[in-house]
Amino acid sequence: MSFIRLWDHSAVTTPTTDVPESADAADHSGAPAAEPTAEPVADAPLPADRFLDRELSWLAFNQRVLELAEDDDLPVLERAKFLAIFASNLDEFFMVRVAGLKRRIATGIAVRAASGYTPREVLERIWSRAYELQREQADLFAAAVLPDLEAHGIQMLRWDQLTPEEKAEVGVFFEAKVFPVLTPLAVDPSHPFPYISGLSLNLAVVVRNPMTGTELFARVKVPPLLPRFVEVAPTRFVPLEDVISAHLHTLFPGMEIQQTHTFRVTRNEDVEVEEDDAENLLKALERELMRRRFGPPVRLEVEESIDPHVLELLISELGVNELEVFRLPGPLDLTGLWTLVGLDRDDLKQRKFVPRTSRRLTEVETASAPDVLAVVREHDVLLHHPYDSFSTSVQLFLEQAARDPNVLAIKQTLYRTSGDSPIVDALIDAAQAGKQVLALVEIKARFDEQNNIDWARKLEEAGVHVVYGLVGLKTHSKLSMVVRDDGDQLRRYCHIGTGNYHPKTARLYEDFGLLTCDEAVGEDVSNLFNVLSGYSMNTEYERFLVAPHSVRTGLIERIDREIEHHEAGRPSGIRFKCNSIVDEAVIDALYRASRAGVSVDVWVRGICAVRPGVPGLSENIRVLSILGRFLEHSRAYCFTNGGNPEVWIGSADLMHRNLDRRVETLVSLADPEEVADVEALFDFAFDPTTSGWDLRTDGTWHRRLYDANGRRLRDYQESLIEIKRKRGFAP
Repeated sequence: MSFIRLWDHSAVTTPTTDVPESADAADHSGAPAAEPTAEPVADAPLPADRFLDRELSWLAFNQRVLELAEDDDLPVLERAKFLAIFASNLDEFFMVRVAGLKRRIATGIAVRAASGYTPREVLERIWSRAYELQREQADLFAAAVLPDLEAHGIQMLRWDQLTPEEKAEVGVFFEAKVFPVLTPLAVDPSHPFPYISGLSLNLAVVVRNPMTGTELFARVKVPPLLPRFVEVAPTRFVPLEDVISAHLHTLFPGMEIQQTHTFRVTRNEDVEVEEDDAENLLKALERELMRRRFGPPVRLEVEESIDPHVLELLISELGVNELEVFRLPGPLDLTGLWTLVGLDRDDLKQRKFVPRTSRRLTEVETASAPDVLAVVREHDVLLHHPYDSFSTSVQLFLEQAARDPNVLAIKQTLYRTSGDSPIVDALIDAAQAGKQVLALVEIKARFDEQNNIDWARKLEEAGVHVVYGLVGLKTHSKLSMVVRDDGDQLRRYCHIGTGNYHPKTARLYEDFGLLTCDEAVGEDVSNLFNVLSGYSMNTEYERFLVAPHSVRTGLIERIDREIEHHEAGRPSGIRFKCNSIVDEAVIDALYRASRAGVSVDVWVRGICAVRPGVPGLSENIRVLSILGRFLEHSRAYCFTNGGNPEVWIGSADLMHRNLDRRVETLVSLADPEEVADVEALFDFAFDPTTSGWDLRTDGTWHRRLYDANGRRLRDYQESLIEIKRKRGFAP
């Protein structure tokens, strides 16, 4: 088995009875056709308020992250980590989602959301709720996490709390490491207000000329490449902006320092490349990346002690409105807590987890690493990362293929990968060994654009055939294919995953992956690569559903089939696991299934527009969220199918962008044991003795953490770690 059987899974799931965004059409032959929007066929009209708001649901997700930081049963550096994750999540939300909403409002193309809110109403609710959450974060840090850190010998101090000796020592550090980097920028008739880069931390400084009595304004940028928190003594830290503030007299000699205030700006940093530029996509994207730095502001964070006149100047010069100003206790920018998380204090962190090689790859005892291709020739291997090691499975698969003299070709998609990627190195090695190597690099992967451009050029220089997919569509599929001459035949060895080919995040992201040399899967992968790299117009696949052609329609057809099974008295049930579910057509199909009496379980990490528990609409729908040390990233779609269960895994979430504007792939699992393994994970997650968050009808989430007797419920991820340890997986 690929997974651990958690309990007897012989019984099948039984039922519990008693306005989409338009697709971006591809503009040349070979692009998959966009799916039609399914029409609801419910017996009665569906209520207008049946969808939760996408943006507010995302904020609710980040609130769940904050609740992890509130958990005082977690080690303190884990709590600090979740505070940092909360902060970076919110930064990206403003840079992309809020910025996009403001842009659509400004251009007049924004429409009423499926939740019923107008764009302005959504934006105002975002400002209000996001500000509340940031206040909660700041209060949690000051009242709970900071004292807990201090109780364990880690002190976060302000300048006035340092000893005279420490101040002198930090002064030496300032003169040697900080002062040479600083550039004070004056604001006066001959010096216009400077450009404030996105997410930079800044000091607003008011100085006074003692000769004339004139007060002047200046801006000092806190250097982003220096440590955010300066270690003044072992485990004693002070914010870098405090160090700079204490030494401003060296920047403005002869002037009197009147005021110093910290502020931070978030800008629109989403990237859009016009299709007309697609003939030279790399250059077009590089131009757009340059423009990203100059996007309009979408949030201004200031310390709550800021002088009203200084704040008025910042608001005026940056062009933000009052609702976009977040007045917060210092220190600002708690993403800096990663400095503390990186401390060598294992006693203040969760026990380290080392992934093990999948048992399916070690069934034949060898003294060396498993021969991945030899195992896959015998049977499929379903992987579950990070519990199953990525490096001794997927990475090894490609490295062995690159060295194998009988391997003729390798084809690979790359959406995100690490800066020192062994995957890319394996492709380069294969090309240099004379193999035919194709890499489909998605250079439009958000915030990894420049990294992917660099890798694309490195691959091209090594002789790899590099392509960039289809105009108007991001290639989000996770596919790898190795073509090998096995003597009796050419055989295609394939990997289809739910996560990126990124060895570092594979240790933190929970994902599925299928290694197989099944002929039908090999044919499907070959056909899809031909669509992506050439002019194939193929849209027919045997074991694949491929967006934008067939993922939405394929899932809805199977949802409707469950309704038919239920009405005929056969076993029925639907279980979805994804990062986000927003697509109205799919959600309406789930509502129809619920109305018919089919049990529907939705396991979602982030955004969820499904409104469960509405009488006559969704009383048969349960929605669960699980967060923890690993990011629940896998996508799985399970159907009871009259007692012949069907499970699909792949790259697609249930959002408009996934179903209409990306090339996504789902593959069906053929091995009944692997199907049962995935279903067992659903059983474990939804079991009432497992902790998690349940979604309520009003869109709020309730955390189940303790049972009726006050005992803490079992943690899903930690339990799987223990099961892996106890069952004796090979190292």
